[in-house]
Amino acid sequence: MPLQQDAKSNKSWIDSRIKQEEIDKYLKNGSDFIPDEEIWDVLNNAKKPSPKILKQILAKAMAVETMSPVELASLIKIDDPKVWKKLAQVAVKIKKRVYDNRIVTFAPLYLGNFCVNDCKYCGFRRSNTEVKREILSIDEVKKEIESLVGKIGHKRLIVVYGEHPKTDIDYIKETIRAIYSVKVKTRNGEGNIRRVNVNAAPMSIADLKELKKAGIGTFQVFQETYHKETYKKVHPEGTIKGNYHWRLYAMHRAFDGGFDDVGIGALFGLYDWRFEVMALLYHARELEATFGIGPHTISFPRIEPAFNTIFRDNLKYKVSDSDFKKIMILIRLAVPYTGMILTARENEKMRREALALGITQTDASSKIGVGAYSNEENIQNKKKEQFVLGDSRSLDSVIQELARMGYITSFCTAGYRCGRTGKNIMELLKTGTEGKFCKLNAILTFREWLDDFASPETKEIGEKLIKKEILEVKKKMPKMYKAFINYYRKIEGGERDLFL
Repeated sequence: MPLQQDAKSNKSWIDSRIKQEEIDKYLKNGSDFIPDEEIWDVLNNAKKPSPKILKQILAKAMAVETMSPVELASLIKIDDPKVWKKLAQVAVKIKKRVYDNRIVTFAPLYLGNFCVNDCKYCGFRRSNTEVKREILSIDEVKKEIESLVGKIGHKRLIVVYGEHPKTDIDYIKETIRAIYSVKVKTRNGEGNIRRVNVNAAPMSIADLKELKKAGIGTFQVFQETYHKETYKKVHPEGTIKGNYHWRLYAMHRAFDGGFDDVGIGALFGLYDWRFEVMALLYHARELEATFGIGPHTISFPRIEPAFNTIFRDNLKYKVSDSDFKKIMILIRLAVPYTGMILTARENEKMRREALALGITQTDASSKIGVGAYSNEENIQNKKKEQFVLGDSRSLDSVIQELARMGYITSFCTAGYRCGRTGKNIMELLKTGTEGKFCKLNAILTFREWLDDFASPETKEIGEKLIKKEILEVKKKMPKMYKAFINYYRKIEGGERDLFL
C-alpha cells in the first residue's frame, strides 16, 4: 500500500494520539516554559564574566548545582580560547567527581522505520518513498539481541521506535519483553541485556504507565529544536510531531506515568546552537522545579546526511567542531549532574576529543539499519537507515582506545536495579557518592566483558587498567573493598551480574 494511502487509513489512530488535556494541565497561564524572546534577551544582554564572577560560576558548577540562565549566557559570551580551556578543565573535574573515570557503552537498536510524521531532515519521513520500510518480528528481534549479546557483548540498549500504529504501545511492550528474555552463552558465562532504554514518540500518560510496567529504563524524547518558528518549519502541520507542545511536555507526562529517569536532547544544526543550549537548561530547570528530578541524560546530536534527504545541504545553523566542543563543555557545567551522551554520529577524532569534555556515555559497534546486527545484507543498506554514522568501529576497538586513555568501560546497570534513580540519585550525584558505586560496578562489569569478549590485545590493555583501578579502590574506599574484591573474585571464577 502506498505510504500516502497508508497514512489515510491510519487517520483515526493519528487523531487519537494527542491528548490536549495532557498539555493544558502543565501550561502556566497558557504559556510554556520556553520563552523564546526572554531567552534571546538573556543572551543578548549577557556580558562576559569578570574573573571574580567566573570563579563564582565555576564553584557553583563544581558543587553540582544547576546554573541560572544568566550564568550560562555569560559563559556563552566568552571568546578567549584560554578561558575556554579552563572551562574544559573544570568540566572534566565535574565529570570525574560525579561519575568517576568510567564511560558507559550501549548500542542503538532500530526495530522499524515506519513513521506517520514528515520531518524534513529525517530519512524515515513519511514522504520519502525511496526508503525500504520494515518492522522486525519478535523472532527477528531476538536474533538481533543474540548478535548484540553473544557476538559483541552489549548489556544495555537504546531501542528506537518510529511513530506508527505498527509500532504502537503493544508492539513496544512485546519487543521489550522479548529483548529481556534472550540469554546467550558467552566465552566464560552467560550474557543478556540488563537495561533497555527507549527512544520513542511522545505518549499519553496511560501509555507511559503501560510502558513503565514493561520494565524499560530511561525514556528519551528529543525536542529536536526548542525554537518555535524553526520547529514549525521542519515539522509540517497536520502531523503528530507538528504539535510543539505535545512533544515539549513528553517528559512531564513520563514522570506522571511513573518514570523517574528521562532523557532530553536537541538536534544541533536546525537552529542557533546558543539558543538550543539555553533551552536545554530551561528544560532541566523546569523538570527540577516541577518534579524535583532533572534529566538523567542530555543528548546533543548534530544533524547528519540521510538517504534521499537534502535538508542538511547548506545549513544556515551548521555547528562547527569548535562550537560543538563548547556545547559539550557548557552542558556539563550548566547541568553538572546529568549524564551526557555522545553518539557514533560523530567521527573517531571528535569522539576521542569529546572524552576530555565531560562525556559519560557513548555507543559502539553501532548499526542503525533495521535488522542490521543479525543480517549482513542490512548493514550497508542506506535505504533502511535514518542517517549516516560517522564512526563504525567495533566495541572491542572503542574499548581498547578508552583503556589506553585511562577510561574504564562500564556495562553497569546496578543503580537502576538498586533503586538509585530519580530523586534517590540526585543527592548521590551531587555529593559524589554515586561516582564511587560507578567505579566499583564499572570494574566488575569490565572484568566480565574482558573475560567473555575481548581480543587478546584489548584484554592485555584492559588488565593493566583494572589493576590500577583496584589499587585505587583499596586506597580510597577501604570500607567497600572487602565486599568489592569478593565479587570480583567470583566474577573471575565465572559468576555473572554481581553488583554493589
